[in-house]
This record gives sequence, structure tokens and C-alpha cells, in this order.
Amino acid sequence: MNTKLIGAAALACAGLLTLSACGGSDSGSSDGPVTVTVMTWESTQTNAVIKKALASFVDPNIKVELLDTPSGQYGDKLSSLTQAKKLPDLFWCGNDTEQQYTQQGLLVDWTSKLTGDFGPDKFVGSAIENWKTADGQMGGLPSLMNTYGLWYNADAFTAAGLQIPKDGWTWDEMYAAATKLTGKNGAKYGLVADQLTGPDGPFTMSMYAVSAGGAPFTDNVNHPTKAEADAKYTEGVQKLTDAVKNGSVAPPGYDASNAQSLFAAGKVPMMFGGQWLAAGFQVDKPKVKYGFAPFPQVTTPATLYDSVGICTPQYTKDQDATFKVLQYINTKVWDAVLPESPVAPPAYTPAQASYFDALTKAQQTTVVDTVKADLAAEKTVGVRFTTQWAQQVGDLTTAEYQPILSGKKPITNLPSYIEKINALIKSGG
Repeated sequence: MNTKLIGAAALACAGLLTLSACGGSDSGSSDGPVTVTVMTWESTQTNAVIKKALASFVDPNIKVELLDTPSGQYGDKLSSLTQAKKLPDLFWCGNDTEQQYTQQGLLVDWTSKLTGDFGPDKFVGSAIENWKTADGQMGGLPSLMNTYGLWYNADAFTAAGLQIPKDGWTWDEMYAAATKLTGKNGAKYGLVADQLTGPDGPFTMSMYAVSAGGAPFTDNVNHPTKAEADAKYTEGVQKLTDAVKNGSVAPPGYDASNAQSLFAAGKVPMMFGGQWLAAGFQVDKPKVKYGFAPFPQVTTPATLYDSVGICTPQYTKDQDATFKVLQYINTKVWDAVLPESPVAPPAYTPAQASYFDALTKAQQTTVVDTVKADLAAEKTVGVRFTTQWAQQVGDLTTAEYQPILSGKKPITNLPSYIEKINALIKSGG
């Protein structure tokens, strides 16, 4: 069972691939259908469900072929197929891949195809906006949303006499709870928040600033014109630094790869994470009573937005046939997949019912409430740059920002970090 929605990070995976299996769609012959090829990064089990759902696609002129792709090798396979110009007609892609490939002229722009019941107003607004390039192209379509929040151990909160986290709770309340839960029942830290202290931490901190009425870390993750750390942003960084210093929040460099299992065992009282963990917990059944709450706020609710999608190369042989299959996946396939593995809500809003129904049936009511709150949030911030020079920002974050959180550098170094990022933005990497 697939328990994780793999986003842009999947593209860093290593592996081996065979090029002969893929190419554009077969244009077909006068007496045969067009073949539309589809490549995903999903697990073998999830791909089996997708294949079964695609078998229900009915069009005498179109044949759909799902290609075998081990998820752990997806990144290298995608890269090699791109270089060989043998990309399948439809392939799973992260927002960064879609942005970069579209700007390079490698993908079909589907903007004109979004009409009527499959118009842009039928998709989550932040997903549509984030998939547009600076000139308004969409070299693919968002398919599934990643939403984020805080997973909490309800038993630990009750035992400590703390109120259960809920919509509207504050950053100060979160840090106070982390302090009180530190060291209890074998928990080394009260809060593990790699999304705050890791490579994408500066973007996550935007939630604090925006919620407090300040400016986000950047004005746009796709085509930024500036990075910024105003007074409210700096205030948020200072509070996080203080929490790391007093030992209640896991520091930068903490290995969060086993945080999910430690949480399930009651050793991590709170952790930042995505909605996809619900599918894993549904199978693994943690020993503790747990819940999923929206991110804390200062005054106004704010959250992260992120989505993954499906792209098409320019050289696909039959764009109309390919789009019909793409539309079918977005409108129908998730109805078969998500009840078995509710990893994420579809970006196409009419298809979300099957996801929420599956979670409700599994008594994951806090996940339902939090995901719905995230999708409806008025203030949202991106999770990372999608630019080709994004890794250089990551290197700066490791060298300049994370040492501030760990106390190795003063917070007065924050403007210098921002200045270096703005130099990157100005030069285009």
C-alpha cells in the first residue's frame, strides 16, 4: 500500500533504467487505436489499482498502457527519458519539474483545454496558480494536493494537562506544549519539525510572518523577485531559535527519517508532517491516540500549499487522445485508488469526496477537518523554490540559516542570508 505522496524529492532518487520501454504515444494505424502511455512513481500495489481503474476507460480509438516504474528509481528514469526524448505521454511530475520543463518548451500547455466542468475553477485555487509559469502556461495539470499540519499524541497532551491542539491555536501555545512534553515518557523532544529546521525551513517560517501580518520569505516560489525577512519573520525565527536552545524542539540536523515510527511508539509527542501519513497510520495502527491539527497561528490562519501533477511532452503524437486520458485520471481514477490508500486529496475538487469518505470511514476525523481547513485557507505560502537554482538556496540555508537556529550564528546574520538569496534571484542563479 502506498503510504506517501512523493513530491519533488522523488526526483533526487537514484536508479537504473531501460529506455526502450517508453516513447511518445503510438499514433495508431487506420485500423487500430492510439496508445497513450502513462508513467507513475507509485508503489506496485497502488499501480495495480490505477491499472485496474484505467481499464474502465472506454474509447475505441484509444488504448491506455501503464508503464512499470519502481518508485525508488523514478527520478533517474525521468531524467534519462527526458534526455533521450522518450518521455511517455503522461508522467507524474513535481511542481518544480513542471515549471522548469515548461519554461524550456518541453511540455504541452493545457491552458486552452481547461473549460466547462473541467475548468480551472474546478481545481484548488492555489494548485492552479502555482502550476502557471510567469507567462501563464501550464505544462501539465495538478493532480493531488499535499497539505500539512501538526500530528500530536493526544494521550501525551491529556497526561500533561494540556489542551488538545485545534484550529486557531497559537505558536506560543505550541512552543509551551513542546517545553512541557520534552522528556516525558521517553520523548527527547516535545516537537520534531524538520519542515521548520530543515532545508525548506525558511519557507515554512513564512506562515508565522504572514499570520502575524508580515511579509512571506519570498513573493513567489516559481518566479520570485525578492526574498525578505521583516520584523515579524525575524520574530518567528527568534522564537524557534529559543525553542531549539531550550531543548524542546529538535535542532537542525536531527535525523527525522524515523520520526513517524517514534511518533507511533509514543516517543515523539508532536511532529510537523503531511496528510499522507494518515494512510500509513491506518495500516500500522499506532499504540497511542493521535490526531492531526492545522498549523498554529499568530492572528490569521496560514498554511503551506503544495501539489504534484501529471505532465505531457511536446512530442506526444496525439494531444487530444492524451488529454482525454489525463482528464479521466483526474476525474475518475482517484475514486478507485483513494478508498484503498487515502494518501492525498485530488486537486480536482469534484473528485475529493472519495478521499474524505475513506478517511471518515477509517475514523480519521481530525485529518478530514485539517485537510479541509488547509484547502480552504485564505493565506498560503509555498514550500520551496521551483527554480533551477533552488539547490543553491538550499546550500545557503545549510551554511547561513540553520546555524542561526542552532545558536552557532547570531540572528543578526539573517539579513546577510537574505541578501545572498536576493543576489541569486537577481542573477537568475
